[in-house]
Amino acid sequence: MTSFRAALFQMTSGIDPAANAAAILDKVRAAKAAGADMLFTPEMAGCLDRDRKRAAATLRSEADDIVLRQVREAAAREGLWVHIGSLPLKDERTDGRWANRSFLIDDTGAIRARYDKIHLFDVDLATGESWRESSVYGPGEQVVAADTPWGRMGFSICYDMRFPDLYRALTNEGATILLAPAAFTVPTGQAHWHVLLRARAIEAGCFVIATAQVGTHEDGRTTYGHSLVVDPWGELLLDMGEEAGLGFADLDLARVGDVRGRVPAIANRRPIPQQVTLA
Repeated sequence: MTSFRAALFQMTSGIDPAANAAAILDKVRAAKAAGADMLFTPEMAGCLDRDRKRAAATLRSEADDIVLRQVREAAAREGLWVHIGSLPLKDERTDGRWANRSFLIDDTGAIRARYDKIHLFDVDLATGESWRESSVYGPGEQVVAADTPWGRMGFSICYDMRFPDLYRALTNEGATILLAPAAFTVPTGQAHWHVLLRARAIEAGCFVIATAQVGTHEDGRTTYGHSLVVDPWGELLLDMGEEAGLGFADLDLARVGDVRGRVPAIANRRPIPQQVTLA
């Protein structure tokens, strides 16, 4: 296939998985009606709640997650592929921490791929915000890419985008579309969101689809929004700004080959020595 229509659902997810599932299902129907090939949701699409005690009473394992089950059913009913940016899941790890997991669901409702976020956001910001993702979530251990009718997609989640080695590994395995769902804070979003995602697209010669959370959430946090689709030359095909809703981008898949032919950075890659020589 030479073209691909992506639908991005920029969400303001709340603390109730059932309500979030209903919102996603509505957008599955709308995306299909608008001719989309795949719907993309942000990180933490099923539940965004920094109150860990409250969230613990709500979250489920993958096998019992209401959002995953209902989205799979909707994907099959509508005949639409869906990428769930991530769901918070408990009872998935032996160390007791939760998983932050992406799902690629095909048009029959089958799960084609899973990816657990590798890089965890542990930081103290100048605004006074402090985040310790690793105290709740365990890191993923596998780099994941999956084949689709529109090419090989490489998976990442939010903070992963600051680590280009991940995308080097994905493109070494043939990825041409990189997925970066997120729930970015406003200060880091204003400073780095656009430049990071454009850099990942340019250095990889890939499309980047980055679906984001936006606005003020029930748990009190505020997220940056600006869901983006970036082409392999670094040009913005879509920027959804700061409003929740559904956006669309049409990708010319031949663009990957065109750009990589003009700047053959991937073909020119060489293994990097692990030892650094200090001069």
